[in-house]
Amino acid sequence: MAAPTVLLVIVATFATALLSAVAGFGGGVLLLPVFVAVFGARDAVAILTVAQLVSNASRVWFNRREIERRLVAVFALGAVPAAVVGAVLFAKAPLPSLSRIIGAFLLAMVVWRRLRPAAVNLGDRWFAGIGAMSGFGSALVGSVGPMVAPFFLARGLVRGAYIGTEAASAVVMHLTKLVVFGAAAVLTVRSGLTGLALFPASAAGAWAGKRVVERIRTGTFVTVIEVSLVVSGVLLLVTGGA
Repeated sequence: MAAPTVLLVIVATFATALLSAVAGFGGGVLLLPVFVAVFGARDAVAILTVAQLVSNASRVWFNRREIERRLVAVFALGAVPAAVVGAVLFAKAPLPSLSRIIGAFLLAMVVWRRLRPAAVNLGDRWFAGIGAMSGFGSALVGSVGPMVAPFFLARGLVRGAYIGTEAASAVVMHLTKLVVFGAAAVLTVRSGLTGLALFPASAAGAWAGKRVVERIRTGTFVTVIEVSLVVSGVLLLVTGGA
């Protein structure tokens, strides 16, 4: 990979982590179209999955005493089998179709946030269904965090309990996907190491985000993220990543 491309990926990882730390959502989904442009749709999702696994694992460690383990188990009941199905379909899908699915997802993300800024408190059975939706969608497009996060908040989780529980649920889901990706040869040593190598940039962005969160209006960052998602989604939907 050429030096300018490496720099682009590092800067994009840092910037999206910063935006996510300030706005509270969007880092993974905003980084996805950049990865698609650089690595192609299939490698992009695998690399993003590795990067998210490491990032979520760090949040699990820092909030390990506040995690609602029972809720993680309920979420996993739906997420694990659905992630397996989604990952198998992902491994076999043609690349142009994957790119268009990702494009449609990015547009749906913006619509979802506008229509459902909050979510109802669901019982365990329905929460497992949210896990299934998350596992399947994440396997196909890399990240669905902004769609499912409101359902964790609706269970009354706050601060470390919310951050740690949501992150632990994501770790279970990403590990499942990586097992299937590895078996299907979607995850390679190169893509795995690439995802791991991006962790310092992501951590630095999150640290920087904490420093600016009280100085800049969060709404400004949300607008930037949503406009970027719409532009990226339209381009992927029309071009198929070509």
